[in-house]
Amino acid sequence: MMESIMSWVISALSGHVSREMIVFIISMVPILELRGGLLAASVLNINITRALWICIIGNIIPVPFILLLITPIFNWLKQTKTFRPMVEKMEARALSKREQVEKYEFWGLVLFVGIPLPGTGAWTGSLLAALLGMKFKKAFPAVLLGIALASVIMSIVSYGLLGALIP
Repeated sequence: MMESIMSWVISALSGHVSREMIVFIISMVPILELRGGLLAASVLNINITRALWICIIGNIIPVPFILLLITPIFNWLKQTKTFRPMVEKMEARALSKREQVEKYEFWGLVLFVGIPLPGTGAWTGSLLAALLGMKFKKAFPAVLLGIALASVIMSIVSYGLLGALIP
């Protein structure tokens, strides 16, 4: 699914914005995030050093907003008939992954964000931290370290393994 969304974004934006801007946008989008950004950067032949900076910055930008604002926004949206089911579903999905983060707190959040598996990443990690009531000064550095870990893993996958397989 991630590959098809990534391909669609690349084809929709190609010719309209730079390759770097495509990677930046992909890195900001939930589900795709840094993982999709680095894969897109390798497909678009962007230098790994440049790609890392673009993807990391793009992935970090939504984090403080999620940590600080998602709880009041969700509380407000839950007061409406239209958005309540969607918000409750998003909360339930995020909270279903709470065990690791609750048990190990800071390091649990680092690993949750950093190990690139489906349903993990900076967006979900930030949402989960906010829903669990983690303090910003603890959650934000944990998410940043998780993004750094994910960037190392995904650089190896995107530019190392895939780079060796795709000339």
